Amino acid sequence: VVLRATWLQKLLAPVVWTLFVLAVARPVWVDDPIEKIQAARDLMLAVDLSGSMEARDFLDPEGQRLDRLQAVKLVLDDFISRREGDRIGLIVFGGQAFLQAPFTLDHEVSRQLLDETRIGMAGPQTAIGDAIGLSLKAFETSEIPEKVLMLLTDGNDTGSKIPPLTAADLAAKQEIKVYTVAIGDPQASGEERVDLEALRDISTATGGRSFRAEDREGLESVYRELDALEPVELETLSYRPRRPLYFWPLGLGVLLVFGYHLLMGLRTGVQFLQRRHA
Repeated sequence: VVLRATWLQKLLAPVVWTLFVLAVARPVWVDDPIEKIQAARDLMLAVDLSGSMEARDFLDPEGQRLDRLQAVKLVLDDFISRREGDRIGLIVFGGQAFLQAPFTLDHEVSRQLLDETRIGMAGPQTAIGDAIGLSLKAFETSEIPEKVLMLLTDGNDTGSKIPPLTAADLAAKQEIKVYTVAIGDPQASGEERVDLEALRDISTATGGRSFRAEDREGLESVYRELDALEPVELETLSYRPRRPLYFWPLGLGVLLVFGYHLLMGLRTGVQFLQRRHA
């Protein structure tokens, strides 16, 4: 078989140029869209673990008596599960306030850490002002405009380094709404007394609202009302991954050019040997 260079060039040239033009056009393969939830709000839960939370004045659906913390856990667990799109953080407080979970979209972490809390683990007193102050520090790194603190307590402030109203004023300046939920019997006295007026002043100062939960049913109604007050507006970021394909036509074009020159080199060698032995 005799290979003619001009015939092969005419055959390969348009193919190679087409491949190079296609490579310059930088074709891409577009994958299926991927959606990512963008947090709509940062919600900090501050839960009272003081000694007065041991009062067993809540009833479960079977009529069994629960202490105040058990009731809060049951209802708050369901509340957290419905907060799709919210980053949730958890602070526990007694005589001191501690950050248990920073803001996260992994709600299972918040629910598990809440379940592990125990009465008295943060001290026997009630430092409401310190809990608000610690929340403000947690919000400092937040870039989400909607910021909400939900303060759940059954007692009056007995051990704060920063007065609760002072902390509330600071929250208002940072545009953080505080919703207070008073847990337990408002007629209680001593350490179990609920300072409803102080809790109302805290929420009012920040543009939030104050609620009373005297039993488990009342606590559930509070969370339903909070759902209505703070609706979730989910934001999703959708993008389609792109994979470049230009290297396929480019590689094929280079391979054809290399193959052509290799073939022409072999052809020249064969012709040389034929003339030598003629």
